[in-house]
Amino acid sequence: MTRERLTLYDTTLRDGQQTQGVQFSTEEKRAIAEALDALGVDYIEGGWPGANPTDSAFFEAAPKTRATMTAFGMTKRAGISAENDDVLAAVLNAGTRAVCLVGKTHDFHVRAALGISEQENTENIARSIAHLTSRGREALFDAEHFFDGYCANPVYALEAVKAAYETGARWVVLCDTNGGTLPADIRRITSDVIAAGIPGTHLGIHTHNDTENAVACTLAAVDAGARQIQGTLNGLGERCGNANLTALIPILLLKEPYASRFEIGVTRDALKGLTRISRMLDEILNRVPFRQAAFVGSSAFAHKAGLHASAILKDPTTYEHIDPADVGNSRIIPMSNQAGQSNLRKRLGDAGITVKKGDPALGLILDRIKAREAEGYSYDTAQASFELLARDTLGQMPEFFEVKRYRVTVERRKNKYDKMISLSEAVVVVKIDGGKKLSVSESMDELGSDRGPVNALAKALAKDLGPYQEIIDDMRLVDFKVRITQGGTEAITRVIIDSEDGQGRRWSTVGVSPNIVDASFEALLDAIRWKILRDRTNRS
Repeated sequence: MTRERLTLYDTTLRDGQQTQGVQFSTEEKRAIAEALDALGVDYIEGGWPGANPTDSAFFEAAPKTRATMTAFGMTKRAGISAENDDVLAAVLNAGTRAVCLVGKTHDFHVRAALGISEQENTENIARSIAHLTSRGREALFDAEHFFDGYCANPVYALEAVKAAYETGARWVVLCDTNGGTLPADIRRITSDVIAAGIPGTHLGIHTHNDTENAVACTLAAVDAGARQIQGTLNGLGERCGNANLTALIPILLLKEPYASRFEIGVTRDALKGLTRISRMLDEILNRVPFRQAAFVGSSAFAHKAGLHASAILKDPTTYEHIDPADVGNSRIIPMSNQAGQSNLRKRLGDAGITVKKGDPALGLILDRIKAREAEGYSYDTAQASFELLARDTLGQMPEFFEVKRYRVTVERRKNKYDKMISLSEAVVVVKIDGGKKLSVSESMDELGSDRGPVNALAKALAKDLGPYQEIIDDMRLVDFKVRITQGGTEAITRVIIDSEDGQGRRWSTVGVSPNIVDASFEALLDAIRWKILRDRTNRS
């Protein structure tokens, strides 16, 4: 059976940038575009040229891509010809092969927002699309508020989108701009549009996630016959976000009936890089990846309950709907006070530690884990700290270095501008190969701002670790979480530190103490020890 082609249109660089707190630099946009192209999407919407300096600069030096680079703009303004509309001219001047224009298809918005008649709006759409095609560009029309408009006035909504199609739009994209339409209505209305004369091979879908249905709504449109899918990496987008391509792509490739019925530009091989690309985007945005994200989240294939882990050891399909490796992710058997020996042996095996079933050492490790979790530790998320604890219990943990003492001071003082500032300083003394090393560091960043006592400790500890210095030079802290595990004057602080290295490995460590600095230092020490252990093991 010949499979139908579905076209993937990514709007991370434009609609994704509407996310609160997100602003890409030109170089970041280039890096994301190159990653999207390598993944295999068909269109990359680079932004709105002329709307802001970053987007304009991106199109001036956009990377050469196999994917069709697309500029975004709006239909011509009322009272101005398409040839003389400077906003439309800026979009054309971006020089992209394709141009996507947004226009009104809801009669309420035509009257209230534009203040013009429905007929004039329809003419603006038609003339704008005709102008693009006359200039040799592939034209796409984003039918803004289409589903709300169709519910209010189906005759006019269809008139507007047919005007775009009949004047040469390659794709007419139905937009659920407010994100409130549910999947059944998306499917019904998309079917109506096709029946009205716009073939599904020229029809796209653009949904928002305001009811947590963006992916489901997109699939409903595909089921109805739409053959272009618009979305963003990690579901970025205004308000609650857009349809999430990191969920849609693996569904289309791995789930029936889509896998057998459709073909997309992303190959099964390229799909194995999906988790890496998802996390690369979070790294660019300086955001912590969402652990529970479908397919690419660090908890997407985590099995905490002992019953689940026992079954997973026998056959992973008992509790996994796909092989995590298919999307570049990995299985995790977290350790917690709910753990049984099946969890423990699986997690030890993942760490390269072999312990036979029934070995008394398993009971010792479990007892130690449960005792420490009663003190406030959490090995559910801190997998690296769990491995170090297990190796220590088994007598397999080398002592790379010993911290003899450390001191941290925080000073508040006025600078030369008579402004109060804080300054943190740390002193760390370590013993390595029989000799002591003293390191001192402040916590000032390149802008002269204080980054706090934990940062000062991290910099001091990583300043001189002798034979291990080369190993830790490429590691860095990417997240720092603090939790108070009990209140009152006897409060216990738990700190989780996420670290990353140049190989793209990410690991988590935990520290617990009534003193937040001490808890942080414990987690920091575990992070460094795990990195040294893993690198030395890999080299040997």
